Amino acid sequence: MIGFSSYAGVMESPMNSAEEQQHSSPLATSWSKKEEPNKNQKPKGVGGFVLVHAGAGYHSESKAKEYKHVCKRACQRAVDQLKAGALAVEAVAAALVELEDSPFTNAGMGSNLNLSGEIECDASIMDGKSLQYGAVGAISGIKNPVLVANRLLSEAQKGKLSAGRIPPCFLVGLGAHEWAIGHGIPPCPSEKMATKFSLSAYKRNKRKMEVAEEMDTGRNQTKKKRLSAENHSGCLDTVGAVVVDLEGNVAAAVSSGGLAMKHPGRVGQAAHYGCGCWAENACNMNSYSTAVSTSGIPQYTHYTCLGQKQIFDENVFFTSYFIMASEDRVLGGVIVLRCCRCVEAQQSQNIQGILVEFLWSHTTESMCVGYMSAQDSKAKTHISRLPPGTIPGQSLAIEGGVCRLMSVAE
Repeated sequence: MIGFSSYAGVMESPMNSAEEQQHSSPLATSWSKKEEPNKNQKPKGVGGFVLVHAGAGYHSESKAKEYKHVCKRACQRAVDQLKAGALAVEAVAAALVELEDSPFTNAGMGSNLNLSGEIECDASIMDGKSLQYGAVGAISGIKNPVLVANRLLSEAQKGKLSAGRIPPCFLVGLGAHEWAIGHGIPPCPSEKMATKFSLSAYKRNKRKMEVAEEMDTGRNQTKKKRLSAENHSGCLDTVGAVVVDLEGNVAAAVSSGGLAMKHPGRVGQAAHYGCGCWAENACNMNSYSTAVSTSGIPQYTHYTCLGQKQIFDENVFFTSYFIMASEDRVLGGVIVLRCCRCVEAQQSQNIQGILVEFLWSHTTESMCVGYMSAQDSKAKTHISRLPPGTIPGQSLAIEGGVCRLMSVAE
């Protein structure tokens, strides 16, 4: 299934399938040639755009309101930061904190428990302006792992440590926990991070695992594979966000509790460079600023480096399909944002803006997303679902739109 809706301020104009087939990039003809801004001019006012997701997996109808609500809150947190003058990287971190604090997402509070019944989280963040990155893997006892990743990034931007030492950008396990505490991030006991939902899911998965281990390896191999696929499809994975500020800086972030019943110490794609997220401002070789955040079974995003590949393929809308379609029953999702600075030809040259193209796609049963610009009064949310009767991992849903952010140069 492939469907699009177009978003531009308060106006919407849906695109039909015929229009999609006419262009390799659905909005290619609407992009204006990039203009170099006058360095002596600063945009009047503030603005920006955020797109978030609450994980690729299965979002039950009974909890649809909660999933949408947390996406709305995450968008609002990011927009509040943008309106206060924060850059994209701070806004995207704020969005992730809201997603981690929700008991309904597999990130931070309420994350999946590992084989030992403990919560270990992964998170990463990337700044498109500096191309610097911060990440933590298999970290326990920290309520908001993305704050540790963001602090690693900001500390690295300060330069070398004493005696010329290189600051870390990726820490794991106990070392990550101790570094976080040493840099003022408060600890949170693991038992307080577990919720009734995550604990009951752990008990359920443990029973399923015990049953699967009792099955005969040869005679019941097919049944075991089906059980494994059902487990992956039924849970939520990495949450994420992508942001552009009014200066055109982009940033991306992801956070995850990892797969249910994972081995202690396992680090998923949410922490790996080029896999969980990617952000890169426009440069001489690339006319567009692009930010990507992925979600899905880590092996496939590891092997494909899906986050980074989205940047280098001109047709960002359909890259994810060809990558994920190369494997059998791949379960995952991605959100992508790209933008360029433009000047409206029919208007005064003092009117500048940023044209933002965005999408989400998934092969899982569903994916909950939210998006908002600083010009909007509230966020829009949507639970994208595969068509009834289709098999997760063998079908792809794609939706997206465009937003134009305008500003007046002083």
